[in-house]
Amino acid sequence: VQLQASGGGLVQAGGSLRLSCAASGSIFSINLMAWYRLAPGKGRELVATITTGGSTNYADSVKGRFTISRDNAINTVYLQMNSLKPEDTAVYYCNADGTAGYFRKRFDSWGQGTLVTVSS
Repeated sequence: VQLQASGGGLVQAGGSLRLSCAASGSIFSINLMAWYRLAPGKGRELVATITTGGSTNYADSVKGRFTISRDNAINTVYLQMNSLKPEDTAVYYCNADGTAGYFRKRFDSWGQGTLVTVSS
């Protein structure tokens, strides 16, 4: 299963961006989908998660500003980022786990990362 992320870019503080991540392959089901980020000099941070049923969780640092959503029909997860701050600058990675293939083998896949740069 492959994940293709898109939507990153350069934005001024206070601006918005929307990230997308589409999963492809012989997918049978996708359970949890998530966004992580890796900022320069920092460890990987879990930004947001969403279950198949739409339950969400957010890092405290993005609560009230970011919204995660998914379209199960097209195996895609989104991250709407509003009121962006310079400290949101990072490479954002999507992640998904589920089952795929004829034997419904478990997968845990990552996207290639998309860079978000927020200027002050």
